[in-house]
Amino acid sequence: MKKVKKAIIPAAGYGTRFLPATKALPKEMLPIINKPTIQYIVEEAVAAGIEDIIIITGKPKRAIEDHFDKNYELEAELEQKGKLDLLEKVRQASNLANIYYVRQKEMAGLGDAILTAKSFIGDEAFAVLLGDDIVVNDGLTATKQLIEQHEKTGTSIVGVQRVADDATHRYGIIDPAGGRDRLYEVNSFVEKPAAGTAPSNLAILGRYLLTPGIFKHLEKRQVGAGGEIQLTDAIQMLNKEEKVFAYDFEGRRYDVGETDGFVKTTIDFALQSELKDDLVLYLREKLAELEK
Repeated sequence: MKKVKKAIIPAAGYGTRFLPATKALPKEMLPIINKPTIQYIVEEAVAAGIEDIIIITGKPKRAIEDHFDKNYELEAELEQKGKLDLLEKVRQASNLANIYYVRQKEMAGLGDAILTAKSFIGDEAFAVLLGDDIVVNDGLTATKQLIEQHEKTGTSIVGVQRVADDATHRYGIIDPAGGRDRLYEVNSFVEKPAAGTAPSNLAILGRYLLTPGIFKHLEKRQVGAGGEIQLTDAIQMLNKEEKVFAYDFEGRRYDVGETDGFVKTTIDFALQSELKDDLVLYLREKLAELEK
């Protein structure tokens, strides 16, 4: 079995929840402290052994390409002024992996975005990392966990975690057929089930390890929820001809696709940084004011 060395990061959406900030700036470039969201995703892929990454972009996404490219003028300025710590951070972004780009011609859904990268992937298994979820784990990254399960089973693996019952309508949900050690066989995959109809509360949370067999189902361009080509629907079709498992990956998941989740993530990350002491004092002051 070939080692998994390729990953797709879809980043073509409009980011409407963050307007007007995302009118000209991709939501994937919104910073958590001093690092754009998409860099956390790329770093997770690299830590899992991924070498080649293709980012699916849309029209106003040039900032992503610029971020992962070299900036010789800035590097020279930082070096001249002796700001070597900042120089290292700037260079790190451009040296993470081999990063390629392809533009999704129309916003036709996640499934369409993945299909755009078919020629890049070829006949290899590959990872998909969505940018709305950052997963923090002191051990193996979420992507590495899925790769390890794929190496054991030889199948596609979908990353899941449990969500609140009243939130299942926001996600792709699995109907588990039973499992052990966090690995589930799956009867079916349901994209955004109507409230109260979800077969479980195990939600697909932005991490996938897929075999190339997924592409022939994406090419059917079946329209699903929201009038879009849904990746979950293609996975459901794939599951009928080659087994697809779900893995309840370990790690704390941060939802940065919603404004409230983004703010909470920023606060949590700041509390784990050198900003912690000053931030704790500030938060205590603000809470005391609110309690008056």
